[in-house]
Amino acid sequence: MRKRNGTFKRWSKLLLRSKTGTVGLLIVLFIVFVAVFAPLLAPYNPNAINPSSLHVPPSWMEGGSTAHLLGTDNLGRDILSRIIYGSQVSLLVGIAAVLLSGIIGVSIGLISGFYGGFLDNILMRFVDSFLAIPTILFSLVFLAVFGPSIMTLIVVLGLTNWTSYARLVRGEVLSIKERDFVRAARSIGVKNNKIITRHLMPNVISTFIVISTLSVASTIILESSLSFLGLGIQPPTVSWGTVLSDGRDYLATSWWLATFPGIAITITVLGIIFLGDWLRDVLDPRTK
Repeated sequence: MRKRNGTFKRWSKLLLRSKTGTVGLLIVLFIVFVAVFAPLLAPYNPNAINPSSLHVPPSWMEGGSTAHLLGTDNLGRDILSRIIYGSQVSLLVGIAAVLLSGIIGVSIGLISGFYGGFLDNILMRFVDSFLAIPTILFSLVFLAVFGPSIMTLIVVLGLTNWTSYARLVRGEVLSIKERDFVRAARSIGVKNNKIITRHLMPNVISTFIVISTLSVASTIILESSLSFLGLGIQPPTVSWGTVLSDGRDYLATSWWLATFPGIAITITVLGIIFLGDWLRDVLDPRTK
């Protein structure tokens, strides 16, 4: 218990010293809070159509209304409510896809780095082959074949990002497996699966945390891009990408339709990147 308290205090001090880390954490906590309590925070149903309030500008503009702080879209739907609800899907897809990528990549990296030899060559050539496939092209083909849905999007995004985990974890394992505590475990007859789970995995978990934090940001952007193209989240489900897609035809007349969800994506991604950079400085011994 004392060790955990000491670690928490050390991390708190390091976080307060890092302005970008503090800002990143506050942004991430705020976005998570908005996503969790979206039904309570959103002033309207995100899909509620109001024909009498089409293309209402933001409240501070001429013709705006305090009833719709960020304005409405071409169907009279409240933009603020759609952004609030959209955070749920965007975060869900981003986090779930990264977890799937991590499970696949870390498992392959651990096995490849630990056993080496022929198995290592086969697995790494498979990784290299997968890296040669354009990410956006693979995503488009996969979604076209299996159909766009939240689950399909999570799977396709998870399958496009696992290679970075595999390569980095393999490099870590190649170094760690030559250390004395691993050799000692082998000398007393500890089974390979226990060495991997008890000795190697805890030592690569910091690398996984750093990569996954930064990967969430890129995954949110990719999800928004696919939804913007009409191949990601489908109506009536709301995500930041679908809100952007709805506003692309009205940029000249109703700029707020695409601007505000774009700002939400930008702020969220910056917050995650700031937090990820701080975690890298704290957890990666090579940066100390």
